[in-house]
Amino acid sequence: MEKRKIEIMDTTLRDGEQTSGVSFSAAEKLTIAQLLLEELNIDRIEIASARVSEGEFQGVKGIMSWAESKGYSNRVEVLTFVDGGLSIEWMKKTGAKVQNLLTKGSLNHLKYQLKKTPEQHFTEIAQTIALANENGIATNVYLEDWSNGMRNSPEYVYQYLDFLTQQPVQRILLPDTLGVLIPSETFAFISEIIAKYPKIHFDFHAHNDYDLSIANVMEAIKAGIHGLHVTVNGMGERAGNAPLESTVAVINDFMPEVKINVKESSLYSVSKLVETFTGYRIPANKPIVGDNVFTQTAGIHADGDNKNNLYFNDLLPERFGRKRKYALGKTSGKANIEKNLQELGLKLNQEDLKLVTQRIIELGDKKETVTKEDLPYIISDVLDSHTYEEKITVASYVLSHAKGMRPSTTLCLKIDGEIIEEHAQGDGQFDAFMNALVKIYKNKKMILPKLIDYAVRIPPGSSSDALCETIITWTNNGKEFKTRGLDSDQTVAAIIATQKMLNIATV
Repeated sequence: MEKRKIEIMDTTLRDGEQTSGVSFSAAEKLTIAQLLLEELNIDRIEIASARVSEGEFQGVKGIMSWAESKGYSNRVEVLTFVDGGLSIEWMKKTGAKVQNLLTKGSLNHLKYQLKKTPEQHFTEIAQTIALANENGIATNVYLEDWSNGMRNSPEYVYQYLDFLTQQPVQRILLPDTLGVLIPSETFAFISEIIAKYPKIHFDFHAHNDYDLSIANVMEAIKAGIHGLHVTVNGMGERAGNAPLESTVAVINDFMPEVKINVKESSLYSVSKLVETFTGYRIPANKPIVGDNVFTQTAGIHADGDNKNNLYFNDLLPERFGRKRKYALGKTSGKANIEKNLQELGLKLNQEDLKLVTQRIIELGDKKETVTKEDLPYIISDVLDSHTYEEKITVASYVLSHAKGMRPSTTLCLKIDGEIIEEHAQGDGQFDAFMNALVKIYKNKKMILPKLIDYAVRIPPGSSSDALCETIITWTNNGKEFKTRGLDSDQTVAAIIATQKMLNIATV
């Protein structure tokens, strides 16, 4: 049986721009429009509201100039109003060819916002559609607040639909304007309408106020809807619209009776670009495009993946141009670490792997994020720590730094079981620490190696600020050697490196 085609209309540039604090420049709008139509192969895009601003005018004009050169003019739509022809005149100047006319889909909105009768509203709508037709502009019609109209004034909705089906319109757009529908209502309302008007093309426009947009999209498809409205990253007013990414994945995996044209493998790259343009950050746990959704954290999951991919599902990251990751933290097991080591081309024996695992768990207990790029540093630190016997340890310390006062340190050092305490000031916290250490070594008549170089670095490519490595070069009896310290705090890392030096120098 031939699959039923569902049109996807993306309204990121119009409804998505109503996200609080989001405004695209004309150049950004053009770039996104090009990606939606050519990279993602979206059927239609809604790019603006008429008469909003000069910037909006220039943005639409630029997109339409490009669209006309590509033969896409009939795939680009603009929201318009019943305003005596002002929107139509605006569209003519921009070159736009398809209007999505905003009208009242509930008696409540008509009565209290417009203060008009249905007959008055219908007459003005007919005039607007006729004017558009005269100027070569095709018309789709939004029934604003349609969902509440079906709940509270269905007689009005059907009176209006009877009128619209006699007008030269291409599509009728059914928005859940306030995001109030539950799935059973979506199915019932749309089924009823499509049964009554089988030859009319209907779109469904979901909002996500109850986090039900995708469930409602699925029910709309089951009910026979012909088109769906979505936005990249689910952007939109209040809780946003139905997200393009989840809509595509759900249709492809669970709706075998229908087909769509959207190219899955480009969803992530377009999503990240929109995130960059808007500054509207994608939650890490957002399905399909969030940073964490293809990341296994628990060690048991990584172990299961090693044993016949036991924790895989149909949402394979490669479908969306992504890769599976294995997080490192306090719930990591050896399997997680081995997965990351494989990607780095490294291998450890079981004893060393156990030590590295324990160090990662310690960092996780401090709520630090550990990345794959951090692993070589951790390995170096852990293995280096077991090349000498610790006869000298930093038992405790207090670092203080206050405005108008010199940094100071109180240090307790344990040497062969004896605790020695000293206090000193310095030009910085680590300098104060070293000055306290000099006092202890002087009192004990011990020789302290001289610090000749100090460097700090973070793992290249790491997106985490969890770890920094402090590398200190010392000289002792004419010989140079280096020690490393690893911690999320630069000064603590330096103290760790110094403790290593104290023990190496006694060997």
